[in-house]
Amino acid sequence: VINRSRVVRVIGKPRVEGVELVGRDTETATLVQELAPDGGERLVHLVGLPGVGKTRVALAAAAALHDSGMPVLWHAFPGAAREYGPASAGPWAELTERLVSGLYAPELPHRGPAGGESASALLGEGPVLLVLDGAPAHAPRADRLTQLLHEVPGLRLLVTSDEPWQAPGERLFLLCPLPVPSAGTRGTADGPQPAGDEREPAVRMFLDQVRRVLAAPAMTAADRERAVRICRLLDGHPGALSAAASWLVVSDLAALCDTLAVDPAAFLDHLGGRDDRLRDSLYGRIGRLPAGPRAVLGALCAAPGPDSVADGFGLPALTALTAGSLHECGRLLRELLLSGLVRAAHEEGPARFRVPALVRALVTGAPVGAPQATAAV
Repeated sequence: VINRSRVVRVIGKPRVEGVELVGRDTETATLVQELAPDGGERLVHLVGLPGVGKTRVALAAAAALHDSGMPVLWHAFPGAAREYGPASAGPWAELTERLVSGLYAPELPHRGPAGGESASALLGEGPVLLVLDGAPAHAPRADRLTQLLHEVPGLRLLVTSDEPWQAPGERLFLLCPLPVPSAGTRGTADGPQPAGDEREPAVRMFLDQVRRVLAAPAMTAADRERAVRICRLLDGHPGALSAAASWLVVSDLAALCDTLAVDPAAFLDHLGGRDDRLRDSLYGRIGRLPAGPRAVLGALCAAPGPDSVADGFGLPALTALTAGSLHECGRLLRELLLSGLVRAAHEEGPARFRVPALVRALVTGAPVGAPQATAAV
């Protein structure tokens, strides 16, 4: 668990305002190892569903790299998490804007970022991390990206967005929702054991959100079991768990759990007025799927009932469902996995996959081509 409070510096550690990051130690450590000066990656793209926590994981990794001595430049695109603002005005902030506009603008700016000096002259050959938070779905020009990495040999790029760029040298890093207790988790002969469930990251995160809403929550054993069930119903999705917890101002855990059991997408809009737009963001991600993966996802979600192909399936079952070839279904399944709309079921035996209940609830009413929005936690 990371709990930091820092002040933004122009080229320094990104701001983290009382943010607690739960259950992401492995992901953060991997990013730090890969982006370190002696790491093997120069372009890491953190992808996953809106609201899954990409910005916060990027913040934790950037903070750790800064602590090790690596300067950090941070650029937040429109729609990125608003509590993490870009660097303040100054030559380094201007350089950050120059680097970003050089990747996306039709023409490179003709003036230098400070005193006419080039980016390579200012950054030198030492290690530097540039974070592009909430990057657009369309990739920057490949020649500009290659040129930037060539001109600044110490530059590392960490990108967060909902969709891969498919750029040369891009290392895709899929961020999945938090682990939840298995459905078979129960107490022993001595009675229920909620402490074991509470050690699961999703439950810890949800209970922390509950405590933020209810200053002194009186949690009974039944309430704790409901909290665990809510985490399962929302598949450990941090943004959905945070939004659901906000409704406890006007509801209780029993009513919240009963409603989510019928409609896991019922409480996606945060009651506190935050402009997360998680529902629109998730609808938008589904709507932006190409026709092939979207048709496969629709077929999976149309499969009826528990224990159906939608709850656990292998690649052969997918070929039977869609009447497609093994090669084509494998490609489509990969696209769905990278979108976060299908998850791998990490169990012993043959590889199996499932559509999260939250996604199934959205797909049944998701408008095609919904407007794009970015939600981050």
